[in-house]
Amino acid sequence: MPRVLIIDDEPGILFALQRWFTRQGWTVLEAGDGNDGLTHLRASSDDDDTRIDVVICDMHLPKLSGEALHTLLCHERPAVVERMIFLTGDAVASAPIGSVIASHAHVLQKPFELGALRTLVHRIVPVN
Repeated sequence: MPRVLIIDDEPGILFALQRWFTRQGWTVLEAGDGNDGLTHLRASSDDDDTRIDVVICDMHLPKLSGEALHTLLCHERPAVVERMIFLTGDAVASAPIGSVIASHAHVLQKPFELGALRTLVHRIVPVN
């Protein structure tokens, strides 16, 4: 069963995404801030059943932002960075050059359609 980690400080977003992924047959882990998300990721391994297949991460988080988490993971777990989908309320089209939301392959601007999320998830974890 695939596993997703949802890192967001908005309870409504956590609930909606948890429900959506559960209905798709995923195991869901949740974190309400960047530090808790980092703890989950450091406790996981790509080589066993603790693997986190997709990470959904808000950009604006307490304690450790999505941008800071991205920077840390680029050094510690670059393979995980490739499996991350960043969520932002900021305008993606006018994001500063070099920022995560301007350069990362998987970014969704809030509010987003679940169909757009499904498309990104299937790019990361192809459906058999």
